[in-house]
Amino acid sequence: MFTGIVEELGEVTAVETLDDACRFRLRGPVVTQGAKHGDSIAVNGVCLTVVDHEGDEFTADVMAETLNRSSLGALAVGSRVNLERPTAVGDRLGGHIVQGHVDGTGEILDRTPSEHWEIVKISLPAELSRYVVEKGSITVDGISLTVVDAGRDHFTVSLIPTTLALTTLGVKKPGEPVNLEVDVIAKYVERMLGDRVPDEGATR
Repeated sequence: MFTGIVEELGEVTAVETLDDACRFRLRGPVVTQGAKHGDSIAVNGVCLTVVDHEGDEFTADVMAETLNRSSLGALAVGSRVNLERPTAVGDRLGGHIVQGHVDGTGEILDRTPSEHWEIVKISLPAELSRYVVEKGSITVDGISLTVVDAGRDHFTVSLIPTTLALTTLGVKKPGEPVNLEVDVIAKYVERMLGDRVPDEGATR
């Protein structure tokens, strides 16, 4: 479990393409402190398992399902990535509940800078739009953000200078993909209500 508060901006140092998967080696001096085999680290919002760890680098395998559902398949040597370790029980929940299970990908559509912040417009897959609401939470590339405006096929977020300086959203350009994870609470509520609400054609 994560909170969407990125700990550091890491870097991909090696990519090994396998038959139906990829193996990434990533550098992250902060998240590798005390890391061991089997630990979880979120990479651009995707929960990955540490396979190997040496110095300030760790290796993680990414299976085909994750490559197909997320933007990790577009990573190359030198790519910058958002890194976060799981939250510890008793720690402050600085963002919101983030599972590290990406629901889909969006695309940076537009960036509107201002004096102290920047508005970023991101495309939204149709199947995810019902979970995104104004002032609700969404995870973009592993970053816990508040939705400013929620449209049918897009949403906007406002980025403060810290987010621009310390995450990938500070450098991503229009046309680049981002990983999206909607608020898991919304999905649970939908499932529970769906079991109770009768079909439109049912007798009442």
